[in-house]
Amino acid sequence: MRTKSIILALLLVSFPVFGQERVSVQGRIINEQGEAVEYVQVGIPKLQTGTISTADGYFEINVPTDTLEFFHVSYQTGQYVVTGPADDVVIVLHENELPPAVFTGGNTKEKYLLKPGTKLFGNGGILVFEPKTGHTKGVEIGSVAQAKKPFLVRDIQFGIWQNSIPGCVVSVNIYRIEGKNEEFVNMLQRPIYVNVAESDKPQEFHLQPEETILLEPGRYYISFQIVDCNLEAFEDHSMSLSTLLYFKSSYTRKAALGKMEHYPVNIGMVVKGLEYQ
Repeated sequence: MRTKSIILALLLVSFPVFGQERVSVQGRIINEQGEAVEYVQVGIPKLQTGTISTADGYFEINVPTDTLEFFHVSYQTGQYVVTGPADDVVIVLHENELPPAVFTGGNTKEKYLLKPGTKLFGNGGILVFEPKTGHTKGVEIGSVAQAKKPFLVRDIQFGIWQNSIPGCVVSVNIYRIEGKNEEFVNMLQRPIYVNVAESDKPQEFHLQPEETILLEPGRYYISFQIVDCNLEAFEDHSMSLSTLLYFKSSYTRKAALGKMEHYPVNIGMVVKGLEYQ
């Protein structure tokens, strides 16, 4: 119980900005065709504050006068300079074209790129979502994998122990970790979204990505993030999603577009595929 409490406390730490007045900024995020862009990460990275837009592209955030950034897997990062309160901001994101995967040829063999590690004692750790503060929406946690040879991702697996969050949607992303400063570079061209049903029983998820994900040798971060839920269903109650936790080095960030930080446990994600020989 003590270990679980420590993990929960770490996940829910907030990063207040002292000495700076905050203003409310509201608006909508669209693409060049005028269509809503869903689940965009909105925030100020250097202040470690952020949120996630709705499925209809609407966002609301309280921030100091600074530059907001807007991140989505399929689009180039957008920016908006905050000079004061605003309630009708329209952000247009431009499509992000990543270079296509290039196959190296040769023989392949089925292999695990990522396994969970040693299971933590007990039934797992809990991510708590508070409707009035939105603490968990935007929290990102995952696992680190090392590709020694070119690797084609075929299957991403994770488990949910229990979920009482109605309308829960999570996203899975893959970043390449580059350089001494550990820059996290997105590897996907399209988001991977998963609907997690309310259940007091364990659920297992096996994701077969629609796009070709070929990872060159290097370090990668496979992440899990809650991006949506039905706030109106439990307006005055806490909602929770729990996963089993495993002892193995990982990273987490406590707000959308916040700083990635080393973390001693992960949620037991598994990645399988083909390794090129």
